Amino acid sequence: MNKKFFKYLSLSTIGLHLVSGIVVGVLIGYYLDKFFNTSPLLTIIFFFFGVGAGFRNMYKDVQKYIANEEKNIDEK
Repeated sequence: MNKKFFKYLSLSTIGLHLVSGIVVGVLIGYYLDKFFNTSPLLTIIFFFFGVGAGFRNMYKDVQKYIANEEKNIDEK
């Protein structure tokens, strides 16, 4: 397939990693709140953990993308 298609596909996953980190964090916090009856304390705490994890994943994806682009430039 087209190289541009795969490039855009890999770039689209960057946003998904941010959202998925937040969703997982909120879900973990929500169920822990139900288990420990501490609503909404753990949901809020794990929301911020999810935001941190999402940004970390985004950063790693961007670094990988930049390294691939630099590699492609060096090959030309």
